Amino acid sequence: MNLNISGHHVEVTPALRSYLTSKLDRIVRHFDQVVDVSAILSVEKLQQKADVTVRVRGKDIHVEAVDKDMYAAIDLLVDKLDRQIVKHKECLMDHRGDAIKHQQTVEEEE
Repeated sequence: MNLNISGHHVEVTPALRSYLTSKLDRIVRHFDQVVDVSAILSVEKLQQKADVTVRVRGKDIHVEAVDKDMYAAIDLLVDKLDRQIVKHKECLMDHRGDAIKHQQTVEEEE
């Protein structure tokens, strides 16, 4: 997983970097096919904003969260991202077809 963290109008300290990295490990635990993660931490007036774009095979998932505290914004962001990753994983599992040996034949149904 490639991780790119940048800051707009805020310095990305080692503490923020390690906090975000530890939180994003939760995402990889649910779905291990993450190709690339791009995070942008920014400050707009009194609002702390965190944006993350996660690139998985076949789809890009974008999530953003705003709060008064950067750490709280990261927590909200990871919760939203976790829900979207689990939803994406369930969609992938629903679209898989059953193996031919597990499908019922016409004779077995009658």
